[in-house]
Amino acid sequence: MIHRATRLLAAAAIAALAASSTSAQQPTRVRGTIEALDGNMLMVKARDGASLHVMLTNNAQVVGVVKATLADIKEGSFIGSGAVPQADGSQKAVEVHIFPEAMRGTGEGHRPWEGAANGTMTNGTVGAAVTSVEGGAVTLKYKDGEKKLIVAPGTPIVRYEIGGRDDLKAGAAVTITNAMRKPDGSLEAARVNVGRDGVVPN
Repeated sequence: MIHRATRLLAAAAIAALAASSTSAQQPTRVRGTIEALDGNMLMVKARDGASLHVMLTNNAQVVGVVKATLADIKEGSFIGSGAVPQADGSQKAVEVHIFPEAMRGTGEGHRPWEGAANGTMTNGTVGAAVTSVEGGAVTLKYKDGEKKLIVAPGTPIVRYEIGGRDDLKAGAAVTITNAMRKPDGSLEAARVNVGRDGVVPN
């Protein structure tokens, strides 16, 4: 019985350690303004006022974010949209991101999104588009299906452009969607979205 109890305690300890390790590796979203870049260490003033230090990986991707319009969404474009499901099965866009060709396939699919109540995120290839005075409707096709996306006037639309470390200037707005919190509490990121010309990425 003693040996069995010992084995159970050991198993419980291993499970707790694994759970702790998994929890430590959950992605964290960072939104704020760049204070400085020192080597690979990006210092960010978060929107809540906290000062954060994010270690960029050596091959971290920097993506510039610029303003765009509905006219920039072409048939065959690869885009992503945070949206809210409608009663007719369509998705009403809350925001739209147009990816460069080099990022085609990023996050492809349809999944829950925390950016709005009951929100969804759909990344896919644009099919035929229909525009009207009320806005536009596009069909987003992805490997497991397709969704009809309604883009109303005034919906924020941005275009992603492949950038570089030169974009990481003090004062620029940044968003890091998947910063990993390491066991020591520090943050590490392999991609940074940075606004250009005053754009604030979501």
